[in-house]
Amino acid sequence: MGLSFSKYGIAGLVSLTLLVVNISFPSPAVPLKLAQSNAKTAIDWLNQGLQAIQAEKVQDAIAAFKQASQLDPTLVAAHYNLGLAFRQTGQLQPSADAFYRATQADPKFAPAFANLGGALLEGNNLQLANDYLQRALELDPKLGFAHYNLGLVREQQRDCERAIASFKKAIEYSKNAPEPPYHLGMCYLQQGKLDQARDAFNQAVKINPKYSEAYYNLGSIWFSQRKSQEALEAFRKSAEANSNYPNAYYGAGLVFMQLQQYQDAVQVLQFARDLYNAQGNPQWAKNAEQLLQQAQNLNYQPR
Repeated sequence: MGLSFSKYGIAGLVSLTLLVVNISFPSPAVPLKLAQSNAKTAIDWLNQGLQAIQAEKVQDAIAAFKQASQLDPTLVAAHYNLGLAFRQTGQLQPSADAFYRATQADPKFAPAFANLGGALLEGNNLQLANDYLQRALELDPKLGFAHYNLGLVREQQRDCERAIASFKKAIEYSKNAPEPPYHLGMCYLQQGKLDQARDAFNQAVKINPKYSEAYYNLGSIWFSQRKSQEALEAFRKSAEANSNYPNAYYGAGLVFMQLQQYQDAVQVLQFARDLYNAQGNPQWAKNAEQLLQQAQNLNYQPR
């Protein structure tokens, strides 16, 4: 049985940097007696939202950013941070709406366009995502996560050559992000360029040693080249990075079958099957079960 490269969900990378507005006032030459007021300003609500984010109280932050944006619709930081907070809770449409309002409040604020493009990408609106990402890069050609999101759009459109160009730009400008080299590797895999793919996946795990999907794909490449020990080591690292990642155990099962170590194959394939079932993936649970039965039958045959 050949090793299948399973398709992973693609998510747009969102810049999670909060936009903080610092406002200072000149000291008056003559002391002024200010009228006392308990009413909060838009800036007050914005700061309250930022504090809530720091305290990991996302719903409180959303409420505060909403208040800030309603009090001052021109306050780009309120819309932008509201978009980030909505994105953090998986609310794509409200997130996209907030980022759009940020672009209206400041038409030259590139991260708002890039994050809007990322939200639209996740909503599978590829053409509109492309348009906003292109605008972000017109405003800031060195915005790494905009290049990355544009690469994802092109990858989805099966335009690997242009996707590769975007991912390389993302790597250039976001050197500490493991996702661009990972998706660069996925594009090279689609082109059958295994050496380049392996280099890209190695770059991803160098940045993030817990990148289980990258290790899995490294194992898949080694397996296809019949380098069993290298493949087994990669699948082991994939499982260590994420013990609930069933593909790692399935891949290890294939290697053990190749090595005729059927008892070991049975053990990891049972684990893979159970994880696929627990995660609601019946097709791959069935695949693991079929391979498990082969391993069990071979394990009980005299050798």
